[in-house]
Formats: sequence, C-alpha cells, structure tokens
Amino acid sequence: MTDFLAEVTALARDLVAIDSRSFVSNLAVAERVEAALGGFEVERIDYIDRAGVAKRVLVAHRGGSGGIAFSGHMDTVPDTGWQTDPWSARIEGDVLHGLGSTDMKGPIAAIITAARALPEWMPVTLLITADEETTKAGAFEIVERSELVRRVKPRGIVLAEPTLMVPVRGHRAQIALTAVATGIQAHSSTGQGCNANWQLIPFMMEMKAVYERLLADPTQQDPEYDPPFSDFNPILDNHGTATNVTVPTATARIKYRYSAKIDPEPILNVVREAAARHGIALSEEPEGAPPELAADHPFVRLCQDVVGTAPQTAPYGTDAAQLQAIAPCVIMGPGTIAVAHKPNESVSLRALADAVPVFIRLAERLAGN
Repeated sequence: MTDFLAEVTALARDLVAIDSRSFVSNLAVAERVEAALGGFEVERIDYIDRAGVAKRVLVAHRGGSGGIAFSGHMDTVPDTGWQTDPWSARIEGDVLHGLGSTDMKGPIAAIITAARALPEWMPVTLLITADEETTKAGAFEIVERSELVRRVKPRGIVLAEPTLMVPVRGHRAQIALTAVATGIQAHSSTGQGCNANWQLIPFMMEMKAVYERLLADPTQQDPEYDPPFSDFNPILDNHGTATNVTVPTATARIKYRYSAKIDPEPILNVVREAAARHGIALSEEPEGAPPELAADHPFVRLCQDVVGTAPQTAPYGTDAAQLQAIAPCVIMGPGTIAVAHKPNESVSLRALADAVPVFIRLAERLAGN
C-alpha cells in the first residue's frame, strides 16, 4: 500500500509557512495550492473582500463529470496568544506545528494528495476557498461564479475540516449581528460628551437575557446537537477609545449560531425590538441555512461505510452553509477541532497521511455508484 506521508508532509509544511490570516491577502497560498495541481483544469476566481483586500479561490477538476468534490479553506484565524512563530511550520517527531496546521492546511494537503493519486479518468473536483473563518465569502464566490462547477456537477462534497475522520452530517450556521451605539466624543472631564456605552449597556443586558433563554428554553434547543442550545456569543468594541475620552462609537458583535430545526426568527425579533428600544443601529448578516443531511442519506451512508463510524452533528459552522447549493455535503477530515483556534496549534502528520487512502476510497465508491 502506498504511504503518502512524505508527499502530504511537504505540501502541508509549505502551506502552513504562508501567512493567510483572513484579513490579509491569500494570493501567495493560493499560488502554492495551484502549483500542486498539475494536470488539473484550474479555475481562478478573484475577488476583493469587504476590507479591500485581494482574495482568490480555486476550483480544480480532473476526469469526467460527476464524482466527488473535496473542499478546504486557505484562511486562518488571527495568531492571538501565540508565543512562538505561528508560521514556523516546524516538525517535532510526527507533529507539524503552526497556525492553520489542523484548521485546515494539513487537511487541504491530504485532499490534494488524494486527488492527485486517483486515476486520471476518475472524476474529482477540489473547491479551495477563502474567508471561511469570517464571512464564507470564498465559498459564496464559488457558488455564484464557478463555471467549472456548473459544468462538472459533482455529486457530493466532503469538507475536510478536522473531525478525527468522523462524518458530520449537519452543523449550525450563523447570523452575524452587529449593534452600534453612537455617542459624542469629548474629553471626559468636561461633561460635554456622551459615552455610547451608556446606550449600549442596557441593550446588552437584554442580550444577556436572550442568552439565558437559549440555555433554558427547550423550544430553542436541538437535542441532536452537543450542546443542545444555540451559540450566542458577544464581542464588545470601543474602537481604541482612551479612558479619558467619552466613547463616540460602541459596537457589539454577536455570533448567533443555530441548527436546521431551530427557527431563528423569535430570537431575532427580540434582538430587533431591543435595538429599536435603545436607539441601537442593528445589522444582520446570515451566512446561509444550516446544512443538515438525514442519517440515512445515501452520501452520509457512503461516508459511514468507508470509515466505519456513525455520523454525528457539530455545533460549529463551515463552508457547507454555502456549498450545499452545489451538492450534498459531509464534513470529515483528519485532525481534531480541539486544537483549532488555539496557540500552538498542531496536527499529526501520520493522521494526514492515513486520511489520504480514505479519501481515495470515497472517490472510487462515488464514481462506481
């Protein structure tokens, strides 16, 4: 049996060594990915993100139409908390260290290695996205603009997020809520300003009640998920205002993440009414409907048969919220989410290499069906 360890290690190490945090351009890492796709038809889709940063996503295909698609995202979260070089891509024993090693440059190396190992006639598509950690804009661009996807029509998509190779048949999707309070900036000692926090704080007290409702109200919970309650996580921002200045703008960003069986409107209506009551400017940005396949869906059953593990659901979100518009999606990849988004993120190189023949069998089975 072929051992893919050297091949997957070389590519994973190169990808981790390139800074592709979501707020910087990913062109360098996209070029390295494309360089690994010799013999594939490659479609480049360029776009400018909302901050004016140049981004690129890639769609690659080989073989006939149909078949499997593998997907991964090139961007990473920020390097918050790292005390060592996040892009060192150092290897210690079996372990590759670096920002994005698990989430998800290592898995990208595994799916590319698997795709390259397939016979040239066998259909396989790669959907390599950007901005997954923020807006899912890269996946949106593929869904909206990819002529190659429309032509080859993949039959199922495996998103190689780190799940320890357990098939995930459904997950939550987010609505990004942004609440902005406006004050008047002045020296705080003069009494001439108006601190926007005094407007935002009463609104946030009502948001705390929303959070407590989600923890306690069974009608807002889904027992098929762990935890069963929806995510409602606020981040507060005074935009760098000093303590001797009355805050001109106070912003609360809330990630509301819910599963397919939950109707988000009752919670959204509470948020909207509270914002109106306290004079808060509120914006809402949904990333797409929560993707969820039935446990007996043919593509879920295929993934289960290949790995021998029952499917699960997950509380987080992925590009499947967008990519489900192309084909049924299952999330399954090497590594563990337990080390993602943390300082000193790492991944087992052996786990990456062992995932390659699993992906190959999936492609063969789907092509055979």
